[in-house]
Amino acid sequence: MSPVATLSEPRRAEAFAAKELGLPTPHDRPAADVVIFDGKCGFCREQVRRLSRWDNGQRLAYLSVHDPLTLERYPELTFEQLMDQMYVVDGRGRAHGGADAIRYLTRRLPQLWWAAPVLHAPFMMPAWRWGYRQVAKRRYEISRRMGGGAANCDSGSCELHFKS
Repeated sequence: MSPVATLSEPRRAEAFAAKELGLPTPHDRPAADVVIFDGKCGFCREQVRRLSRWDNGQRLAYLSVHDPLTLERYPELTFEQLMDQMYVVDGRGRAHGGADAIRYLTRRLPQLWWAAPVLHAPFMMPAWRWGYRQVAKRRYEISRRMGGGAANCDSGSCELHFKS
């Protein structure tokens, strides 16, 4: 039995950043696509809040990578992969990561349709993937600058990423 499967229910609730942010979870929307994000990153948390506001059709549910349920539900995705980029797991179980996740969302959320032509243009995805990786690897620094230090991070978690 994996260590994740032995966690108590109170521990699961404690780790559930999506619920803490008032975002719908897969439990709330079982048929929805699931957005997996870094729930300890202030920048990431703000982006999923924005995404949730744009989701008028209630097409999305949210899970933090730090929630034990994430690795239980999606064992094919490693913690390292999930920390590298946001993922959207669609209703067919297909995982879209990083820029590909954003591209996928441009087809799901009407508020993002304006970006679809740019993200779906031939030969553009390598550039978008590169740009996404640049932002993703600097997200803790962006988070720090957004909120004045670790105040924008959950439990000072941004500081951990500046030491490496």
